[in-house]
Amino acid sequence: MILSAAQMLEAERIAFSAGAKAEDLMEIAGREAARLVRQFHPKPGRCVVFFGKGHNGGDALVTARHLAEVGWSIELQKSFSDFDLAPLTAKQLGRIWKTRSEVDRPLVVLDGLLGIGASGEPREPVATAIRHINALRATEAAWVLALDIPSGLGSEVCVQADATVALGFAKKQLIADAATHFVGRLAVIPLPGVYAPSDADRAEILQSDDLRSLLPPRGFDTHKGQCGRVAVIAGSRKYPGAARLCSTAAVKAGAGLVTLFVPPDIAPALSAALIPEVMVSPVADLREILDQKFDAIAIGPGLGRERDEMVRAFLSECSAPCIIDADALNAISAAPSCLKNTPAPRLLTPHPLEMERLFPQNFRTRREWLEAFVSAYPVTLLLKGARTLVG
Repeated sequence: MILSAAQMLEAERIAFSAGAKAEDLMEIAGREAARLVRQFHPKPGRCVVFFGKGHNGGDALVTARHLAEVGWSIELQKSFSDFDLAPLTAKQLGRIWKTRSEVDRPLVVLDGLLGIGASGEPREPVATAIRHINALRATEAAWVLALDIPSGLGSEVCVQADATVALGFAKKQLIADAATHFVGRLAVIPLPGVYAPSDADRAEILQSDDLRSLLPPRGFDTHKGQCGRVAVIAGSRKYPGAARLCSTAAVKAGAGLVTLFVPPDIAPALSAALIPEVMVSPVADLREILDQKFDAIAIGPGLGRERDEMVRAFLSECSAPCIIDADALNAISAAPSCLKNTPAPRLLTPHPLEMERLFPQNFRTRREWLEAFVSAYPVTLLLKGARTLVG
């Protein structure tokens, strides 16, 4: 789920009134944020901690303490005097020790200056600290992790993070189109006892843990005939590499039997260039594929535009689930009505330019763009981007 800042603050208030302790939640947030740092940087290095006076600063200090325990060098950059710190933040400061070693790489910066409760343009001394963080990233290639939100997000002076760890739930301002450049990678750390309100946005931020169950470990006696039959319709004389990449990806993703359908004039060359697991079948007329049995069909990469009408007819009649990409998307952009009454599921995977040809954005946000399209056509849309959307 996705919450506004006000909804998140209210969810925390309710959790505290039910007995949750801020210090316990802070410990969980810091421990998991440190784990995220170590995911990207397994070997200890130098960590510079920028922290403010509120609990966001406390989250950063707990993160640094957990990193120090596994050998990281810690450098503290505080923007306020100890007397200005919130009591819990001051307590966390007292539990951490500054360490210094000869190891300066990797260089990680923690942004714990401002939390979701901040508003307006950052004031001094925070604004200077934000500029300092960005300078470390620009001149020393520091990897910046923002705690809950990049400080100053939505303002002229804003931290540019490589990753942001959202605490409890993702916040609306983190997924705004203009925020991606500053938020970087987005991870969400659940907080026990903090629940989303009933009116929260039901959209989900998908992480690896959410997707892992879709690819369970296979049994020792599993054979290729039990792992699906996939057809790939791709490639042309001008773009043979697309067919090679697409069919290889199908094999690497775990498909048991992969057949690549290509124009007859390039079949011999591709047969010699492909990995041996891919079966190559020359086909001049896509209707020849309609009576064959496949669990899924991918169509489009490198097809060229010479067979647009044939592609549209195929997608109108094919009874297998189809993934539609690249030139197949360009083909249907001339007559998207072919998506209206398809006999099986269709997944479209456009990048922004392909999506614009298919369905102009017309000043919508990316999410509004996606929602308008899937309301008009009974398909699933995966809109590619630094923050890919699925609906």
